[in-house]
Formats: sequence, C-alpha cells, structure tokens
Amino acid sequence: MKRFLMILALGLLTCNISFADNLRVVDGDTIVLNGEKIRFAGIDAPEYDQDCMNGDKKIYCGMFATVLLTKKIGDETPKCISEGKDVYGRTLAECFVNGESLSSFLVRHGYAFAYRKYSKKFIKDEDHAKKIKIGMWAMDFEFPWDYRKNKSKKAIS
Repeated sequence: MKRFLMILALGLLTCNISFADNLRVVDGDTIVLNGEKIRFAGIDAPEYDQDCMNGDKKIYCGMFATVLLTKKIGDETPKCISEGKDVYGRTLAECFVNGESLSSFLVRHGYAFAYRKYSKKFIKDEDHAKKIKIGMWAMDFEFPWDYRKNKSKKAIS
C-alpha cells in the first residue's frame, strides 16, 4: 500500500500538480497562483529532493510536504495576503484555504518549520508539532536551511 501511495504521489508531482484553476504547487512552501510565484512567509519546508530517516527507512520528506500541501489545498483556490517580495522576486505571503493558514497547517503537522530568521509568527505551531513528535519531528532530519547550505557546499567541492 505504501508503495502504491508513493507511486501515486510521484505521478501527481510529475504531472505538474494543478487542481484549482491557475494553481501549481512547486514544493512545501511555494505555489504559483495565476502566474505569480508565491513563497510562504515565515516558514521553511524541506526541499523537494530532501529526505529524512525514520529508523532505517528513508522517507522522502520534501516530496511528502509537497503532497501534504497539495492535498490540503484540494480543488480550492488559496487566498493570499502579500507581505512583500524576497530577493528572488517571489511574492512573500500567507495563504489561506477555507480560512485556515496553509503555513500554520504545515508547521503544526511537522512538515515545515518556523523560519525564525524572518518571523516569530509560527513558533507556537512548531512547538506543538515538536512536543507531539509529528511529521519530521518523529524522524532524523536536517533543517531545510542547513540542508541547502550543506548541499551548496557539496556542489562547490
């Protein structure tokens, strides 16, 4: 059953996930809505190619975060409140589906982290996930910011 779900998830992801009109889920903290690339402000989700370890099992936590976000959005169109632009030109925003913050949802489920470097807004959500050991908190993982830094170091060497 797990194998089937992984194959299904891979199939959905390779088909350019798009359930709502003009929406594409890029990864666990980025969407493209009506052609605008939106990065969720105040959180950091694992990179799409990032994996975690649950005992001796490799878990594709970056892919799982993307699927979790996709399922949460469903066929709804997120409503986003812009907080400006980042250095890459992406819109920074908090997005909601049926009144629920997608950022808060991802952090509370342990598949994104409060990005304390930029915001203190989601710390309580992270504390909740960490306390009950849900999502990545139940596994061995690298924080996404460390993963990116270590990945770039490996690319240079």
